[in-house]
Amino acid sequence: MLTFADVTLRRGPRTLLEKLGFTIYPGWRAGVVGRNGTGKSTLFAALLGEVQADAGEISRPRNLSVATVAQETPALPDLAIEYTLDGDVELRALEVRLVEAEEKHDLHAISDIHERLNTIGGYAARSRAARLLHGLGFSSEAQLQPVASFSGGWRMRLNLARTLMRRSDLMLLDEPTNHLDLDAVLWLQGWLVTYPGTLLVISHDREFLDAVTTHTLHLHGGGAQLYTGNYSQFERQRAERLTLQSAAHAKQQRQIAHLQSFINRFKAQATKATQAQSRIKQLERMTLVEAVHADSEFSFEFPEPHRLPSPLVRFDDLAAGYPETRHPGESRDPVSFAGHADDKTLGPGFRRGDSAVLRGIKLLVAPGERYGLLGPNGAGKSTLVRTLAGELAPLSGTATRSPHLRVGYFAQHQVEQLDPKASPILHFKRLDARATELELRTFLGGFNFRGDRVFEAIEPFSGGEKARLALALVVYQRPNLLLLDEPTNHLDLDMRHALETALLGYAGAVVLVSHDRHLVSATCDRLLLVAQGACTDFEGDLDDYARWLNERDRSPADPSPGPVRGEAKTSSRERRKAAADDRALRDKVKKLDAQLNTLHVKLTAVEGKLADPATYANGRSADVAGMERELRELRRQVAAIEQQWLAAADALEGSASPP
Repeated sequence: MLTFADVTLRRGPRTLLEKLGFTIYPGWRAGVVGRNGTGKSTLFAALLGEVQADAGEISRPRNLSVATVAQETPALPDLAIEYTLDGDVELRALEVRLVEAEEKHDLHAISDIHERLNTIGGYAARSRAARLLHGLGFSSEAQLQPVASFSGGWRMRLNLARTLMRRSDLMLLDEPTNHLDLDAVLWLQGWLVTYPGTLLVISHDREFLDAVTTHTLHLHGGGAQLYTGNYSQFERQRAERLTLQSAAHAKQQRQIAHLQSFINRFKAQATKATQAQSRIKQLERMTLVEAVHADSEFSFEFPEPHRLPSPLVRFDDLAAGYPETRHPGESRDPVSFAGHADDKTLGPGFRRGDSAVLRGIKLLVAPGERYGLLGPNGAGKSTLVRTLAGELAPLSGTATRSPHLRVGYFAQHQVEQLDPKASPILHFKRLDARATELELRTFLGGFNFRGDRVFEAIEPFSGGEKARLALALVVYQRPNLLLLDEPTNHLDLDMRHALETALLGYAGAVVLVSHDRHLVSATCDRLLLVAQGACTDFEGDLDDYARWLNERDRSPADPSPGPVRGEAKTSSRERRKAAADDRALRDKVKKLDAQLNTLHVKLTAVEGKLADPATYANGRSADVAGMERELRELRRQVAAIEQQWLAAADALEGSASPP
């Protein structure tokens, strides 16, 4: 087991974590969560021995085998499958020893080595490595290509495969889903659930954490709190604790105000001085209950677009792809072709020399539409988004765009387009020279760029900070069509929640590609399946999509989204209608849930201010009256939305099919 006893960890002069005390037992799968900068990666570095504890003690078993993902991959000539096999350190050592023993004709050593290979499953190692690579999106062809031929994101997948290949007692994964698409995320969570060792995983993907983890370690305010249960269970437990804490804080503040009032009145009177001193000492001894900071560091919304024409974009029998000048084998989507699925997954007639990735697209995008794009890696999701953005011209068919169309496009590699030598405010000045510094600083404050930070060059910024800045630049342009291709990479849970809330209030249209299932479920009304060279409506939800992926893997010859095994094929129309109705109800429940969460955060903040004695000081009666009106209005809104939520939840329960 891993034990932290009064551990303090610093990075330079800054104390990140102080007096940590918790124990992780063998077999636990713990999610490590917290805002960016709270010390999650430093905690991992301490477990790996890369950072020494400044105080306290970290205890771990001797000879503990630890697997972790390397952050860099050199441009090696090694084949992808051989690079993955290198992850099994003992296997490679046994192979070297076997060659030496055979050269020496040491029959006893050869026998021992073969026995050990059999024990560790060494004869099936290559098959195991191939399955790992297939699950992470590498085709059979790609597995036999050199590491140097892959782009950075695909090399990170290779590092992950190499880590999973290692037989370990403890696995440390830091944001393992960042470079994965939804298919690979679903596969990875299934693999991790069966991992026999102890797992610590840093992630901001709540659905992934819910599926994988048994415990949650929350880093906050320089400390750590260990909870039993996955992320959703942690949220409920923490909400209950914060509610109690809020009440205790309000009660304590009233007590402090009473004591301070007594001190102020009587400390100058000789007859009361002793009692006043007693109360001063009582205040000094009092352990202050932390105020509940329910408000996130991020708060932004999409400005109302100048115009909302309908439709914004219309595609009729359109073919999307790349010009014939593209060399054979060059990437269709902005990743290396080596990571793409086999040619056959692109549909009949599609070969590497073809320029069309998708054909026969019929799509109408109007204000208020929310499309989520699903599909296997390399099937053309990014190609479709780039065609919608106007970066790729249609190969055939008709694309009708409103003259008032204004596209906001966040691409997978948007962060790389930022100028590392420029500050956040300079990026915005280049975008809008007429904006005042105050306007820009106010806007940037919603993305947690405050103070002198807005004037600093972004080169040393973290990945999360750069992603926030790139997203802020898209939001600022007041688009009426928002195209988001994996926008949540490097964003923490607070920022993801802020993005979700902003999208719910956005008046324009959204087309979203994301491996964050919570974001897709909460914000998208329609799902489109991009597969087999076509783009079609997907009748079902993300759970249905996961089942479709499983069925596709079992029956590769028939990858079309058909009925779930055991269902009658004759009722396909009724089943599609029922699935669509069910999905609409679930979407409504999730949206109402998000609205309730936002209102409860505001409600808690107002209640906290009204419970603070400082609110009533200096004749601020007008402020108090305004807060009381706001409190009444918030409670009215909560009650109304709760009624809608109950009605929708009852309807959803009534529509559920019997097991």
